[in-house]
Amino acid sequence: MIGALKGTVGQLEAEYCIIDTAGGVGYRVFMPAAHLAQLVLGKEIRIHVHTTVREDAILLYGFLTREYYDLFEILLTVSGVGPKMALGILSAVKPDAFYSAVSNKDLKMLVKLPGVGKKTAERMLLELKDKISSAENEEVMSETELPGGNGAVDEAIEALLSLGYSNSEIMPVLKEIPDCASLSGEAILRQALKLFARR
Repeated sequence: MIGALKGTVGQLEAEYCIIDTAGGVGYRVFMPAAHLAQLVLGKEIRIHVHTTVREDAILLYGFLTREYYDLFEILLTVSGVGPKMALGILSAVKPDAFYSAVSNKDLKMLVKLPGVGKKTAERMLLELKDKISSAENEEVMSETELPGGNGAVDEAIEALLSLGYSNSEIMPVLKEIPDCASLSGEAILRQALKLFARR
């Protein structure tokens, strides 16, 4: 499965973009409207990717920040919510506002989201209650909230996830690393593993 893509923005459309990679392959990636608006043709980017495999297609959904990617994954756990609806929700609301709505049981706000009716909103409140509260406790952060957001932090997070650590374990440790944003991915990983070893 494709977990991330690095390449050049080769085409921009209303719902998706084409990312041209160094290997000569162009990937069509569906993204939230706010993320597509930030892309510039010809500019190199790196995005988080969720791969959906269907009988008739392999679809890629991309996000500029881990915060949006994580919420997308959480939304897919709700009965009746598929990738298209989850993407529509993320185009209409920021993750922190969504987390707040679920925590406060704000049904009125949820039913205003694209494709979300009263029954779906009620399912969200029921099925996401515990997941959202734990996500808020983790203070889920995007790269932009980790000073600098230079990609090195992201690289370290992916390495730690592959070693079996969870987001709830990784984020507090990254906050403890001084000048995290100015370090290389390898240096962040080394320091994080030292901190884990002390716990």
